[in-house]
Amino acid sequence: MNAHLEALAPTLVWQHFRTLCNTPRPSGHEAALVAKLEAWADGLGLAHDRDAFGNLRIRKPASPGCEAAPGIILQGHLDMVAQANAGQAHDFTRDPIRTVVKEGWLHAEGTTLGADNGMGVAAILAVLEDPELTHGPLEALFTLEEETSMGGALNLAEQWLEGSLLLNLDSEDRGQVYIGCAGGADVVVDAQLPGAALQPDEQVISLSLTGLKGGHSGMDIDKPLGNANRLLVRVLWALEAFDARLVSYQGGTLRNAIPREAFAQVALPADDVEAALATVETLARTLKAELGSGDPGLVLTATQAAPAEAEPLTRDASAMLLAALHAAPCGVERMSADVPGVVETSNNLGVLSVEQGRFHLCALVRSLHDSAAMAMAGRFQALFGLMGARVKVENGYPGWAPNPESPLLATFNTRHAALMGHAPEVKVIHAGLECGILGSKYPHLDMISFGPLIRGAHSPDERVEIASVAEFWAMLRDLIETLARQTADSASRQV
Repeated sequence: MNAHLEALAPTLVWQHFRTLCNTPRPSGHEAALVAKLEAWADGLGLAHDRDAFGNLRIRKPASPGCEAAPGIILQGHLDMVAQANAGQAHDFTRDPIRTVVKEGWLHAEGTTLGADNGMGVAAILAVLEDPELTHGPLEALFTLEEETSMGGALNLAEQWLEGSLLLNLDSEDRGQVYIGCAGGADVVVDAQLPGAALQPDEQVISLSLTGLKGGHSGMDIDKPLGNANRLLVRVLWALEAFDARLVSYQGGTLRNAIPREAFAQVALPADDVEAALATVETLARTLKAELGSGDPGLVLTATQAAPAEAEPLTRDASAMLLAALHAAPCGVERMSADVPGVVETSNNLGVLSVEQGRFHLCALVRSLHDSAAMAMAGRFQALFGLMGARVKVENGYPGWAPNPESPLLATFNTRHAALMGHAPEVKVIHAGLECGILGSKYPHLDMISFGPLIRGAHSPDERVEIASVAEFWAMLRDLIETLARQTADSASRQV
């Protein structure tokens, strides 16, 4: 499968990315890939071990004469986001990713590609295999469950890693280097809400909102994209005028992906069905106009449906829930005052469901300030606490405070200018890179993050620019060799 990838350059990187595409690896299902990488390391005679959580480390000794160079930790996560277009039959735990080249970009066929963080992992494996690379001591750290909970980084063994420099290869913009990131936490809301039988004079209608682009709930949160949960809740709120009672709801599949689709059923007086359908039709035009060219594919439909097996919520419970959801924070809360153009605090209404009266919401709050992330989580606790829901804040992870004076950054900037002809943009990212967590466990680490150009991460539109992979690989090799050479040159001058 995906044999065409081996015709791309740089060959070593794409060969390893082919292995990743052919090995299913959604979050929580990385075991097969870990075993494959361990066998591969054995074949190269490279030492490897795992910590108690299962994070994998592969080590490669320094090139002769570079033993005194600072140890470099090359870090990426093995798991990928599992998202497929509606109607796309794909089992992410069993099926390989099918890739296709289009106009200089690599795409997947109807699913996420896994370039996030597969390209970084492939580059790390290529570094370990490259027989011509001069380098100091190398540690390759492959973490687990980054996309769902940051579980690998949060549970990483302390006093395990030996290096002093860390290259995180989980960024998605060419010509940029990241030196800071947002922290965040999951807000999980659950409640069992009362229902009441469908009345003889009530009719059920089904609502479907599809066609949105989706995207990464951090890096894309400031883009003009629609959030399917936010929009369909707005439609349901409008139907409150007809005494509609919510029967069921399903929207979004991941808390860190902006939801592309949402579906609901409501019961309302049969005499009001025609007016309700007309309201939805009007809202479809309104929402499409509001989204404009930023997210032009919205399709909102409403149709009469057979009576549902589940009881609708009571009128009061339905109204209370929709009011809370309509008022819940969503999107950009505040832009950074210190880093122009960067989102400071945001929230994504990622996963929302109502089934048999059971209400569930998982939102992801992010901020450059940990205190602001917790304050946003507190707003959810206050809002949904009013309706008696259980609200938990979990899987919290710290942000990564930028260090503009980093010696590693200075070296990267110099080499990028020499290799690419221009200095890189130094950035802070509104996403949960693992650097914040790793830095809290290993505070001595000097860290940067960079990568190839990836767009549409966490959605079936995910793609990677092929030419940028070659640039990324050249930059990575050059940086590793420069860091090894700096130490050798310094030793030579001392002699």
